[in-house]
Amino acid sequence: MITRSLAALTTGAAIAHAAPAAAAVSAPVRSLLGLRASVGRPATVALTFDDGPHPEGTPAVLERLAEGGALATFFLVGEQVERRPDLVAEIVAAGHEVALHGHTHRGHLRLTPRALREDLRRGAAVVGEAAGRPPALHRPPYGLYSAASLVLVRRAGLEPLLWSRHGRDWSARASDRSIAERLGAGLRTGEVLLLHDADHYAPAGSWRRTAAALPRVLEALGRAGLEARSA
Repeated sequence: MITRSLAALTTGAAIAHAAPAAAAVSAPVRSLLGLRASVGRPATVALTFDDGPHPEGTPAVLERLAEGGALATFFLVGEQVERRPDLVAEIVAAGHEVALHGHTHRGHLRLTPRALREDLRRGAAVVGEAAGRPPALHRPPYGLYSAASLVLVRRAGLEPLLWSRHGRDWSARASDRSIAERLGAGLRTGEVLLLHDADHYAPAGSWRRTAAALPRVLEALGRAGLEARSA
């Protein structure tokens, strides 16, 4: 009986720990936890990029955005910012928003509260120094929050932001056409679109497909009467 009770408690604790991770794929869970995956401005979508900065991918994406007159939000990884702080300055100078993706790209479900707290602290400090202002938004690696990380992110004064539509541009099977089709079909105002401007944690060169898809994505937005802006 005691063994069963302990097993039940352990199982319950594990479920509670991982429960917020379901928000990445479940709108009801996002609503329950008060997690945002949309923007409120009319005729607008939020274009977001994770995992940068990248020495080739970020400049390529910035160039395509400039050509299309679009603004975006870049969720940056602190360890990559330390290597290339100049790219963060370029992002900000171009009028885009910078946000925090963590100091490392480690899943929150495997980190202790102490490790999570330190990751948030270091990442926010590095990104804030490079950008000249502290980040306001946060998105976890893989979009997966744990119960502890969600509490810690909010205590740090950061607003969690997930997404409503994913280009799956990190996949080795993705193409510029598949990315554009996933993001462009049936677009609605207020959506948050997820892409990546880096291949640090994905197949080599995946950012090339993302950059190639951007003109098509922006054309789809124009046809839908929507404008790409930062989150």
